[in-house]
Amino acid sequence: MAVSSFDIVSKVDRMEADNAVNQARKEVDQRYDFKGIGADVSWQGEQVLLKASTEERVRAVLDVVQSKFIKRGIDLKMLDIGDPYPSGKEFRVEIGLKNGISSENAKKIAKVIREDAPKSVKSQIQGDELRVQSKSRDDLQLTIRLLKGEDFEIDLQFINFR
Repeated sequence: MAVSSFDIVSKVDRMEADNAVNQARKEVDQRYDFKGIGADVSWQGEQVLLKASTEERVRAVLDVVQSKFIKRGIDLKMLDIGDPYPSGKEFRVEIGLKNGISSENAKKIAKVIREDAPKSVKSQIQGDELRVQSKSRDDLQLTIRLLKGEDFEIDLQFINFR
C-alpha cells in the first residue's frame, strides 16, 4: 500500500492581498468621512502602510482594510498589525503579512498530531511547512479535521494531498 501525504503551510495569497488593499484604497478615497484628513492606504515594500491625520482616523482606516482582507478570504491571524505612531503631522500604522510556519508553531502542530491524531500518522517539519504522512487516507482526513478544530496563532492551509 502506498503512503499518502499532505503539506501544512501558512501563506497569504499576494494577489488577494493586493486586491484587498486596492479595494480599501478606493473606499477610503470615496468615503465622505475620510475627505480632507490625508487618509491613505498603500504598499510600502512587503508591508501595507496606513496614514491619516489623527489616531482615531487611522484606526478607522484600519477597520476598512481589515474588512477588505476578510472579504478577500484572508484571515486576520495572517496580519501583523502594528500600533499607530505619529510621523510628522500624521499617524501611521504598518501591517505586515505573515508567511510560513515558525519553528515554535511547527512544533506545536507536530505535538498535536503526535498526541491526538491516529497512530499511523507521522509528521515532519520541513523548513516553514510540515509534511504529514500515513498509509491511510482516512487517517489523514481525520488529522486535517483535528487541526482545523485547534486554535493556532496562524491560519493553516492543507495542500498537495496525495
